[in-house]
Amino acid sequence: MVAVRRVRSEDWPQLRAMRLEALQDEAAPIAYLETYQDALVRPDAFWQERAAGASSGAAVAQFAAITEAGEWVASVSALREEPGADDWAGHRIEHLQAHVVGVWVQPAHRGTGVIGRLVDEVAGWSGEHGVGRLRLLVHQDNGRAQAAYRKLGFAPTGITVPLAAGVEIEMSRQLG
Repeated sequence: MVAVRRVRSEDWPQLRAMRLEALQDEAAPIAYLETYQDALVRPDAFWQERAAGASSGAAVAQFAAITEAGEWVASVSALREEPGADDWAGHRIEHLQAHVVGVWVQPAHRGTGVIGRLVDEVAGWSGEHGVGRLRLLVHQDNGRAQAAYRKLGFAPTGITVPLAAGVEIEMSRQLG
């Protein structure tokens, strides 16, 4: 049994540990924009601020899947993006949307439906704040992730973003 909930400020040690585990995944070099080494040396204050910021409000939300034994096994974050602003890569945002980021599921829990439950929480949070569209970027070589997102109702938009690690494909899902 796995519970899914929004993170709390006091969860920062678990969030740090889970992020470090995610950054050691074999897909990490094409899935995340930071390295294990960079995350490892971040001070506690960074993780505390990150957890606090994702625990409430309409700008950022992070959801985690936690086993009955207290093991943190999956996480998804969402960043609210306003039309007319520029995103993190400098591209103009056309829609009020939530950008789904930091997706990770521990290998033993992949294929169990936990990612769908996390994305449903993101969709619920987004809807509560007037957001009608989710979007994400996935590396062109990450077929496993692309298949999981398609199963959750995401479809390629035709937009691509070239990064140092290769080309990212934008996928989106309408809400409501």
